[in-house]
Amino acid sequence: MNKGDLSPEKIVSKMYDNDLFSKWMGIEILHISKGKCILKMEVKNEMLNGFSIAHGGITYSLGDSCLAFAANSHGIQCVSIETAITHSKKVYENDVLTATSKELKIDDRRANYEIQITNQHNENVATFKGTVHRTNKKWE
Repeated sequence: MNKGDLSPEKIVSKMYDNDLFSKWMGIEILHISKGKCILKMEVKNEMLNGFSIAHGGITYSLGDSCLAFAANSHGIQCVSIETAITHSKKVYENDVLTATSKELKIDDRRANYEIQITNQHNENVATFKGTVHRTNKKWE
């Protein structure tokens, strides 16, 4: 790390401080390092849809936050340009979800990630995939 560069923890802390939606979701940061992020949250009643299961946007948003934190942890500001999710299991109120990122590919302009989202029983409930554009701007 060059003098003046922010650590992955400081970058994500800076991002989280201004991320009212992730705070509303109750997202906790369990681990952050370059290209790696693990988040945790509990599903609240107000996150349920008309079928009394978690709205698909909840796992999507958890995956999206995990993507953003993992991608930006390298010290270069990144924005998502393509994302997708596959839901594999229903999510219920009080389920505790964990999102774990895996960096698949990174170069000067783009990076690809896969985020596995599991419940408290370590069952996969969703797989989120995302591509980010890596800007020329460093985190300061």
